[in-house]
Amino acid sequence: MISEQIEQFQHMKKNMTRLMLMYKFALAELETKIEILQEEFLMIHDYNPIEHINSRLKAPESILGKLNRKSKGISVESIRENVRDIAGMRVICSFISDIYQIFEMLESQSDLKILEVKDYIQQPKKNGYKSLHLLIEIPVFMTDCKELVTVEVQIRTIAMDFWASLEHKIFYKYDQFVPERLLIELKEAADSAFALDQKMERLHNEVKIIKDENKYETVDELTKLMIKNQHGTIPTAFLEMLDKV
Repeated sequence: MISEQIEQFQHMKKNMTRLMLMYKFALAELETKIEILQEEFLMIHDYNPIEHINSRLKAPESILGKLNRKSKGISVESIRENVRDIAGMRVICSFISDIYQIFEMLESQSDLKILEVKDYIQQPKKNGYKSLHLLIEIPVFMTDCKELVTVEVQIRTIAMDFWASLEHKIFYKYDQFVPERLLIELKEAADSAFALDQKMERLHNEVKIIKDENKYETVDELTKLMIKNQHGTIPTAFLEMLDKV
């Protein structure tokens, strides 16, 4: 009897380890995709819409706790079906328009499937929370099969993240009554952060127009290449070929 229990525990441990690895690999794949977009933007478009990326894996204890709260059975199948935020990623952008641009770029990748979109920017939560939430399905190739793994992605601006982080810190592990005046002030702070987002984006667009109108590169600047801190120069023979076209 004891040996059977030990065997069952070892089997469950092996399956749980495999499950957590799948979600870890899915996060790594998605992070690589976003880093590629980030570097291409910087090198080709001379602009980086992504400030930084954070990712996390939910701890096994938290996963089991969520199953218990939902009164669901404890198994790998139950976890995959009922806990959809095991792998989470937060992408912090400079401006509101960057959020939707990143979303469109992820949506266009053929190996990714957008399962769910919750736009809390167009329709904020009652407390003022704003962010774009995506549930993305990513193929992960294990040694013996392909697994489709879901990752929850939140895309927001610096201002949105600032408000959300402090709101979370203020109410962390506090589920008691909150005075109405404090909720009103938090909502006003969220509105102020959004107004700042809109103002900074307008200024950014105006400066971009001015820069584009005055953009000029010398021949030396045009022939220089720099990829990942490695400097190079376009060969003269290549430039001569362009002259003949």
